Amino acid sequence: MAKPLPTSVRNHLTGLRLLLLFTVICGLAYPLLITGISQVAFSKQANGSLVKVDGKVVGSSLIGQSFEIVSKDGKTANPDPKYFQSRPSDAGTGLLGYDPTASGGSNQGASSPVLVSDYTALKASIAAFNGVPQSQVPADAITASGSGLDPDISPAYADIQVDRVAKARGLSVGAVQALVTKYTQSRNLGFLGEPRVDVLNLNIALDQLKG
Repeated sequence: MAKPLPTSVRNHLTGLRLLLLFTVICGLAYPLLITGISQVAFSKQANGSLVKVDGKVVGSSLIGQSFEIVSKDGKTANPDPKYFQSRPSDAGTGLLGYDPTASGGSNQGASSPVLVSDYTALKASIAAFNGVPQSQVPADAITASGSGLDPDISPAYADIQVDRVAKARGLSVGAVQALVTKYTQSRNLGFLGEPRVDVLNLNIALDQLKG
């Protein structure tokens, strides 16, 4: 007759079996189940809320991006006057920011001399680019979001860009303003958050609008 295994060994074997069981349940079965449900019920959201134009992915409704003209050598970038501009981004170390693999802010406090200097210069630049007084430049035009990936801007920031975009595209101010209104989203449930403008879809609509 075989000698019974010591209690400590039996306990270890029991623990190992439970570890394997819960690894299969929680590490394989549950993720596969949730993935399957999400693909069936929320396919667009589960795949990144991607935005397509003529079958080609041009961005995500959840992630901001730049609308700039990059030099051939890739060393400089300037905002494209034909497009509404997004909020600044401190995500990543690249030229344009908006790196979804490096989401984050500058982590500089309001008392930082560097931050104050950067904001002052950016405010003057944005005012000049859009042909408005610096007093009309809203906060979100010069401040990056906490994630650096905010896809929306405030209606106030969109409003100061209307004349510039209309002139660059040879469109009427009224036509451009109508698109801004169309792509302005109200507060969630009527009271959560702030009104915001969907920059990516607004710019897509501009490209599809004829002068």
